[in-house]
Order: sequence, then structure tokens, then C-alpha cells
Amino acid sequence: MFREIEIRNEAQVEKINQLACDAPYEVWLSSGSVMLDARSLLGLFALVGKKAHVVVEDHVTPRSFQKLVTKMAR
Repeated sequence: MFREIEIRNEAQVEKINQLACDAPYEVWLSSGSVMLDARSLLGLFALVGKKAHVVVEDHVTPRSFQKLVTKMAR
């Protein structure tokens, strides 16, 4: 599953990282040809000011995925 979000600032990057670290499954961000582990804070800073896809494995329920993306997009 994937959904697109816009990463606007450094505070949002830190929030995305924390949410990914707390998730019981792997969370990735994809932008263009780059796929980053959302638990890697340093890599996420390269996405500030860009749109990215939040990507998770298929076994994650759509409801929990939507809740995660909603929190990340704020």
C-alpha cells in the first residue's frame, strides 16, 4: 500500500521518523527513484519540500495505514 504526502519542514520529518519507529511494521518513503527507510532520520531530511509516497507491506490493515499516513501528513 502507498499514499502520497508532502513533507514541508524538518519538524514533520522528525514526526514521520518517530511514527515509523513506533510502528510494528516497516515504513518506507519513496520519491522518484529513491526509497528510504522512514526510521533513518538522516535520509528523510533530503525529502523536505518534496512529495513522497509512504509505503508499507501488504499485511498492514488499510485502517492502521490510513491512521499512520494521516498523522504523518499533519
